[in-house]
Amino acid sequence: MEETLCSIRDIYRSIRNFELDFQKEHDLSLNEGMLLCSLKEGKHSSGEIADMLGLTNSNASKVIKSVEDKGFIKRMLGEGDKRQMYFCITNEGKDKLKEIKCEDAKLNAVLSEIRGKN
Repeated sequence: MEETLCSIRDIYRSIRNFELDFQKEHDLSLNEGMLLCSLKEGKHSSGEIADMLGLTNSNASKVIKSVEDKGFIKRMLGEGDKRQMYFCITNEGKDKLKEIKCEDAKLNAVLSEIRGKN
């Protein structure tokens, strides 16, 4: 059990270090980046976004607001139910996602580091 906990600690540390580097380089938190990835295929409600990101509705709302303020997503009224709000990625958000793709190599290095410790 101790070895498992130590491995989990190392995984958390590696992910946290990746997130700090990611935020410095892209001015986005990891959740904000994952939100952009979630919206690249289409529009989603805030509840759907919360489920996709594994966040509470309250935390998802904060992430949505932050990314919306940066101009990377926009709100849309539901077609059938005008009370329903959906979010979709903007052209600026798509450009940001293209920029982030270069992070794949860094993520692979983090994952290799994690695997090497297990």
